[in-house]
Amino acid sequence: MPPLFKLTPSSFVTLPLDIAIESAQNASHLVSMLGKNKRISKYEATAIKDCIGDLKDAVYELKETLGAMGHLNDTDKDFQWDNAKTYASAVISDATSCLDGFSDRKVNSSVKTTISDAISYVTRLASNALAFINHLY
Repeated sequence: MPPLFKLTPSSFVTLPLDIAIESAQNASHLVSMLGKNKRISKYEATAIKDCIGDLKDAVYELKETLGAMGHLNDTDKDFQWDNAKTYASAVISDATSCLDGFSDRKVNSSVKTTISDAISYVTRLASNALAFINHLY
């Protein structure tokens, strides 16, 4: 029986990237919904607003990473690998920036935990993709 799909080395990068994009979009939606809660403090509202921007940047960068992976057969293969590494690394930086906004302020622990859990998943997926990119190139 033939396999349902063919795994290539780049599949080990594109699959976590696809999942990370969806997870980052879900995290952004979750953070947006938390921001609509009337009981959040001014500090929390500011941190949430900043985090939403970070997550939007992360989604863009994940898509750019995926786009670079789609151009590895082009003549500028080295450039595309470098782009993939740069964008995947930026996702991790954005996630860290989002979480930093909640560490120095007086933030409800349940808000902090909810956001941290969602962001940590995106970070793990981006880190896995980056590890594969570094291994493949």
